[in-house]
Amino acid sequence: MIKKIFLLLIVLLAFIYYLFHKSSFQKNIKLGSSLPLSGINKKLGIAFKEGALAYFKYANSNHFLKGKKVELITYDDKYEPELTRENLHRLLSKDKVFALFGFVGTPTIKAIMPIISDSDIPFIAPFSGASFLREPKRDNFVNFRSSYANEIDKIVRYLYYKKNIKRFAIFYQNDDYGYDGYIGTIKSLKKRGLSLVAEGTYRRNTLSVSQALFDIKALKPEAIIMVGAYKPVALFVKRYRKMSKVEDTIFCNISFVNADELVKELNYKTENMLFSQTVPSYDNLKLPIIREYRKVLKAAYKKSHYGFVSLEAYLDAKITVEALQDIKGIVSRDNFLANLRSLSRLYKRRGVFGKVFLFRYKDRKFIRVEAKE
Repeated sequence: MIKKIFLLLIVLLAFIYYLFHKSSFQKNIKLGSSLPLSGINKKLGIAFKEGALAYFKYANSNHFLKGKKVELITYDDKYEPELTRENLHRLLSKDKVFALFGFVGTPTIKAIMPIISDSDIPFIAPFSGASFLREPKRDNFVNFRSSYANEIDKIVRYLYYKKNIKRFAIFYQNDDYGYDGYIGTIKSLKKRGLSLVAEGTYRRNTLSVSQALFDIKALKPEAIIMVGAYKPVALFVKRYRKMSKVEDTIFCNISFVNADELVKELNYKTENMLFSQTVPSYDNLKLPIIREYRKVLKAAYKKSHYGFVSLEAYLDAKITVEALQDIKGIVSRDNFLANLRSLSRLYKRRGVFGKVFLFRYKDRKFIRVEAKE
């Protein structure tokens, strides 16, 4: 008899745990993020945080979730993998978040992959285009943005077919982020019968660009693929230009560089520069979603400037809330993920996510470049 009661208690406790697990955070939906809020890449992290929080505050104040609220808990990792691991542990053990949202950076995310890959916690909207995040077996991962490989291929395709450029070099961060871009560049060039004429690296969270500068400059490339953060990329471009009075080299930047901060670092001297982005222009007022973003961001942060990073974060947050709104009954991680995947496909069909857009910068504005072959 005692044994039966004991077994029943075990079953009951297991059932209670199951219900708690499946209906986590019915009142406040806690999301957790680790991103650079200080250090050399802080402006990217701050812009992402502001864009996401702007929408979450808007959704909460307008009661989009009918009594529930979204809470975004953020920790600073300074773009250092060890700190990301610590932040993840705190989010899971102390804060007990419902989902992980908007982690920023390829090397930082790579450091926590063994933990999140073996869990069922949703890992959504990482600000990274790394290939390892897009492996089909990762059931708890949801990406909205295009990959770095797609961005680089769009750049190479445009320059090769439209500008007849064949001499490519690459300047990249010497870690998982840079290496992912390096592999993407090699593959894109190979499709067109090309190979790199030069390459150079720098160490993450430093401005040590000198060796890369001389290695690349000596071989006179027509275009340089830049896979880095805005400060070292800006320094590289400034010093590269100083080494020659006449310079036609095109500097090609992918989305992680944070184009809005890069042009400021360059004092708006952006001749011969190309930028790829994974969201439309934040100046495209023909799109209702852009008009909404600008209005909501300014209401939340009067001193903030519009930008690609905060726009992407805003869209990530919007899809997240919509996925929660669509849940019928108990809020569980499983039906949340199912809704996210469905909405992700919808937004990609609308051309908001899943595409690559090319821009140049002129007269203090990003101008769309038509890149059809």
